[in-house]
Amino acid sequence: MLKLALWLLVLVVCWPVAILALLLYPVVWLVLLPFRVVGIAVEGVLELLKSLLFLPSRVLGGRPRA
Repeated sequence: MLKLALWLLVLVVCWPVAILALLLYPVVWLVLLPFRVVGIAVEGVLELLKSLLFLPSRVLGGRPRA
């Protein structure tokens, strides 16, 4: 909702910039998509390493995380 309000404000102030932003938004989203996929993969690998690091303490009876 905030993005829509901001876009409407830009539309009122400077409509060519608002139209350009509206047309370029899908292109920017497609360009940034691979970075999101890489971020998800890196987050998964770090979570796996964290699980492997804490495995001995969990096996030996460490306190479970809440």
